[in-house]
Amino acid sequence: MPRGGKRDGAGRKVGSANTKTREIADRAASEGLTPLEFMLQVMRNDALPENASPAQQAAQLAMRFEAAKAAAPYIHPRLSSVEANIKGDFSYTNLTDDELDAAITQAAAEAGVDVGATGESPAESGPKAV
Repeated sequence: MPRGGKRDGAGRKVGSANTKTREIADRAASEGLTPLEFMLQVMRNDALPENASPAQQAAQLAMRFEAAKAAAPYIHPRLSSVEANIKGDFSYTNLTDDELDAAITQAAAEAGVDVGATGESPAESGPKAV
């Protein structure tokens, strides 16, 4: 019988909550108010006491702002930056007139613009001053 070492399938699965964490989360959900829900309630509470001074209004707004900042990462994920590496040595200067017309027609079709045989949109065509 093998002893020690890594065994496939043994142990708690990665990312699963342990028993204590699960109990705390279940209790918070059953009581009806999670920390995130509390932060959202504070953020949405726009009621001010009667005759609130400007300082009290500013403090209330600051508290709501901090609650929004604290709750935001749980609702809106942070966007990661992506570096675009566009490589290629394509140049329109090497194309013939027919190839340019085909490229213009294809780009216009992808953009949903109707171009005539002259390569101009119907709004641009018409009598021209000479």
